Amino acid sequence: MTDHDANDSRTLEARRRAARSTALIVALIAVGIYAAFILSGVLNS
Repeated sequence: MTDHDANDSRTLEARRRAARSTALIVALIAVGIYAAFILSGVLNS
């Protein structure tokens, strides 16, 4: 395994971690919006 290969796997791991955290943030925002719609519907009825 060369230094270049090791660097590539490290970059891939960092990118995968960033993608996972980004997906988590997007999911939390979506859940928040969904909950807000439900709450506003409950409060309006």
